[in-house]
Amino acid sequence: MTSNNEGAEPSTTEANTDLIPLYVVNLDLSPLQRWAPLIIDKRHMLHKLVDDVKELLESLAGEKIFTTLMKNLDSLAATLPYPYYEEIVGIAGYSNLPPSVITLYNVFYEVFTLCTSILAQDPDGNIVHGRNLDTGVFLGWDKKNKTWKVAELLHPLTVHLQFKKEGKVIFESTSFAGYVGILTAVRKDSFSLSLNKRFSWNGGFMGLLEWILFKDHSQSWVSFLTREVMQEGKDYEDAKQILSKSRLLAPVYFILGGTKPGEGCIITRDRDHSDLLNLWTTANGSGSWYLVQTNYDHWKQPPFFDDRRTPANWCMVEGGATNASLRLIYNVLSTKPVLNKETIYTTLMSAKSGEFSSWLRYCPDPCWPW
Repeated sequence: MTSNNEGAEPSTTEANTDLIPLYVVNLDLSPLQRWAPLIIDKRHMLHKLVDDVKELLESLAGEKIFTTLMKNLDSLAATLPYPYYEEIVGIAGYSNLPPSVITLYNVFYEVFTLCTSILAQDPDGNIVHGRNLDTGVFLGWDKKNKTWKVAELLHPLTVHLQFKKEGKVIFESTSFAGYVGILTAVRKDSFSLSLNKRFSWNGGFMGLLEWILFKDHSQSWVSFLTREVMQEGKDYEDAKQILSKSRLLAPVYFILGGTKPGEGCIITRDRDHSDLLNLWTTANGSGSWYLVQTNYDHWKQPPFFDDRRTPANWCMVEGGATNASLRLIYNVLSTKPVLNKETIYTTLMSAKSGEFSSWLRYCPDPCWPW
């Protein structure tokens, strides 16, 4: 498994691309130590982002919820399940930031990421999977440079991670320095996974308040659950069951790809229930050989001001089932407004082959802000 391979090379597009640097997370080390090389390299950039994360959370959550969250960050951190609290303490030590701040940083990703994920089955029956990750926060627009401040701060924190145990790669992920959960990952010979934000009135902040105020720790942090699935999940069916049944802190879309023909699905989750859409079914334009998921339920039309699904569907249909491949998915993910000013990275992956490639993305003007 490598960061660059012929099957996943991008074709020439308008977008500039950069391969993402690779770091190893050694799971045999103590949770306090396993993030040290990455954090030592990236701590100065992590400091730059922290104040903006606080400002964004306060603006988006509202003063009352933000104040409650800030007052309880230390106690919140201490209640996180093993090994996440210990890892956060380790990251805090190597970054010279308080554990409460690193906890806040991880909360930020739990509730504020927008994305486009695509699954497809190629003519040989292989499942290919791609995703764009967008920041999902509409604050800090730089009128002069036509960029989002948070997106610009996140680019240098984006990393390709190999999680290893006993010298072997367990799974690979695209992530951000200082973040201990999983948003995008592949486990060779098992499954690929991406996570998309889902909007809901009973969303991530409600789950956080229940965790803090009512000590409801029966719910799973979404990105901690995905990491547990990547580390411990036996196969595609096992991962699908866990992601469908676990009680969650926040609503979400799980996009899951396997190693056999037909093994691909979108799991739409609220905190307690799930809806399953499999490959070889049709919903809102997604054809039987592929599925597209943005940040809106597949049975509803996306809002006109954020419709990435329609152009993605159109491009997949135009590309055609006979051309289904990682290259086709890359080209679709490079099409505006699927690619936009909030896009941080593109990842292409396949569980059967173990292919995993990620690039930083920059959308050249003229480009949609989101």
